[in-house]
Amino acid sequence: MKSDVVVHDLAKAFGDVAALEGVSFDVRTGELFGFIGSDGAGKTTLLRILTTLLLPDRGSAEVLGRDVVSDMWELRRRVGYMPGRFSLYPDLSVAENLSFFASVFGTTVEAQYERIAPIYRQIEPFADRRAGALSGGMKQKLALSCALVHEPEILFLDEPTTGVDAVSRREFWDMLQDLRDAGLTIVVSTPYMDEADRCERVALIDGGRILRIDAPDALGREYGHPLLAVHGAVGGDRARLLRVLRGLPHAESVYPFGETLHFTDRRAGADPRALAHDLLEALTDAGLSGAHVEPIEPGIEDVFMSLMGRAS
Repeated sequence: MKSDVVVHDLAKAFGDVAALEGVSFDVRTGELFGFIGSDGAGKTTLLRILTTLLLPDRGSAEVLGRDVVSDMWELRRRVGYMPGRFSLYPDLSVAENLSFFASVFGTTVEAQYERIAPIYRQIEPFADRRAGALSGGMKQKLALSCALVHEPEILFLDEPTTGVDAVSRREFWDMLQDLRDAGLTIVVSTPYMDEADRCERVALIDGGRILRIDAPDALGREYGHPLLAVHGAVGGDRARLLRVLRGLPHAESVYPFGETLHFTDRRAGADPRALAHDLLEALTDAGLSGAHVEPIEPGIEDVFMSLMGRAS
């Protein structure tokens, strides 16, 4: 299968801080590919290298069959990039920003209108409003329109949904799905684990290293250990519950997930329901009654925490 991005042993450091360490991966043509990781994982550095804004210290990276260093000027005409921070001109109107970015690439909004119409029509009624006065969701749509106005062959988005409400996040990902369905290759980074399910494949990245690459559902299937959810901070003492769970002899890991605690048992292959019963008894014996324990399927965040623990 053809790949629009091919990266091998890529490394980048800023002084003594290693931002990327030996990163290798590929992105297939027409794929919606996601990088999932927390702040400081190396996502922004990687996307800036792929969009020719940074030079790597080591390794190679090709985008659309072109080297990101030696072919940088050709690539800049062929890629679309939406940075993490809103980087348009706040004192210009919506229409002025879009016209400016079109002119940079030697085209016009009118010539590319059909390309951006599904997104731009949603903000076109506010064409005269200053970009700095837009809501977070509207800024997203304007930035995406500007990234698409020159009809790029591949789109890179760096944490595009950070700082916006849940409805705007969902709408934005729906737009990305439509673009992917139309054949556009998309590479997106995000710190939100729940957004991984919207990608065809994801790379879990931490500390400048890729921990695993696979389809989201495949990552969950390879977790390898029974996972239990413990509901309720018994007696209101959540910290004590956490200490007791981590002190149990078969505890592989215990992490807070919202209002619950996820308990991983190291006995791979054991019956999860029997383990839930045993865990509830252990909590009762420790003076923590009233908890509710149930087996659950591991999600991307569980896999990510597990891989981080193995790498540390």
